[in-house]
Amino acid sequence: MKICILIPVYNESQALGPVVKAVCDKGLDVLVVDDGSSDGSADIARANGAMVLMNVKNHGKGYTLQRGFDFILSRDYDALIAMDGDGQHAVADLDRFINLFEAKKPDIICGNRMRNPKGMPGVRFVTNKLMSGLISLVCRQKIYDTQCGYRLIRVDVLRNIQLSSSAFEIESEVLIKACKKSYRVASVPIQTIYSNERSKINPFFDTIRFFIYIIRELFVR
Repeated sequence: MKICILIPVYNESQALGPVVKAVCDKGLDVLVVDDGSSDGSADIARANGAMVLMNVKNHGKGYTLQRGFDFILSRDYDALIAMDGDGQHAVADLDRFINLFEAKKPDIICGNRMRNPKGMPGVRFVTNKLMSGLISLVCRQKIYDTQCGYRLIRVDVLRNIQLSSSAFEIESEVLIKACKKSYRVASVPIQTIYSNERSKINPFFDTIRFFIYIIRELFVR
């Protein structure tokens, strides 16, 4: 199985280098898509062994992930694992995704922080519970942590769905559109890591956007 690690970044220079190096040290290919950073994130990624794509300006996570998806689909990979470059996703957990993928061949594997959410901010915990319940309902599959961006996606899934989101709701869009085509979603427990980093998700506007997207999908076959 050939897997590429996809890391979308926006001004992650403080944590990105060790993350990329640790992944490369595992013998895995790394693609960093820099969403218009002004802090040298792209140079740090290259120096630590990553392939790098750069957005001329900041477009949002959805746009950035889609650039990464397109690049990976043009190469000879079986799957990708999307992870953050700010240290919230433990490199050690990559083995959990890869082992489950090789053993059971699910189409998507979502990281699940909800088995041990200690340290997760209260607002984030409640939002995750609510959104995961709604999206599981739409998907007709139980997905424990739909808001976790740490996930494995088989490339065949991406070839057969059409994505349109440019912001954070792309992670929900991938799940919903994949499930509508009867792809199978599995979950794997991962570490819950929160420190002093500032979330790029706007808790008000992005939550509204999530709800609008899900409501729209409820009425689209």
